[in-house]
Amino acid sequence: MLLVTGITGHTGRYFLQELINHKYEGPIRCIVRETSDTSMLDNSGLNIEKVYGDIHNEAFLDEVTMGVDEIVHIINIRHTLRVLKAAIKNDVKRIVSVHTTGIYSKFRIASEEYVIIEKKIKDILSKNDISMTILRPTMIYGDVCDRNMSKFIKMVDRFKIFPVINHGKSLIQPVNARDLGKAYYDVLMMPVEKAKSEYILSGEKPITMLEAFKLISNNLGKKTTFISFPLGFGVIMARVLKGITLGKIDYVERVQRMSEDRSFSHEEATADFGYKPESFEVGIAREVKEYLGRL
Repeated sequence: MLLVTGITGHTGRYFLQELINHKYEGPIRCIVRETSDTSMLDNSGLNIEKVYGDIHNEAFLDEVTMGVDEIVHIINIRHTLRVLKAAIKNDVKRIVSVHTTGIYSKFRIASEEYVIIEKKIKDILSKNDISMTILRPTMIYGDVCDRNMSKFIKMVDRFKIFPVINHGKSLIQPVNARDLGKAYYDVLMMPVEKAKSEYILSGEKPITMLEAFKLISNNLGKKTTFISFPLGFGVIMARVLKGITLGKIDYVERVQRMSEDRSFSHEEATADFGYKPESFEVGIAREVKEYLGRL
């Protein structure tokens, strides 16, 4: 049996679509919330068992991992340790877990928690007989429900004058959720002995932040003026905003990371399972079109 977390989420829905496209034949147990839209699951035609519960609850995780052979854990790196412990307790053979390239950030606020979690994971894996492959997407985009480009699209659409940090020259490599869904499926289908312990899943190629913003502006049909601000000024403004909103709006980390390069090679994924992400130009044009269609 296959257990999946986060299957109704942004990238999880594209993983589900891959299972549907390939007519996955085995039983699939999906952890979902009471508030989740499960219509895609219900109409999938697959052998799906929905289980409702709280992934924070160790007793619940212990119960849902019974009889499971493989796990695709998509929902959040912060839940991985609990999932891993339950999997070991119930003799699960393999886990494919979605984490982040944020672990490589030079800013401690962005990476420290991830480093601590993965250090604990490595220690547990070294003492137990279970296979685990960690997948590391870069900045995820692809639909107006994403938490990255959708926000930039709204901002560029709203403001004729748009601020960028350090001339927008830092590199990013956004990856489309559609490509991630395919990658999750391809890794799951790989023989355990051939899969590496981790793969970076990045977009087709690096682009600068300014290039990304200009593509958004062009697809919106806007004439946007981009003005550069130093990183320090941006961080100060983000902290002021955080203070004014009593922490409800916290963009400090986002602003800091806009000054560092976030481009990563996916050559190992390409070599091992044919990973070939689409271009950002194609993906962002589709997302802007979706955004405009909802206005």
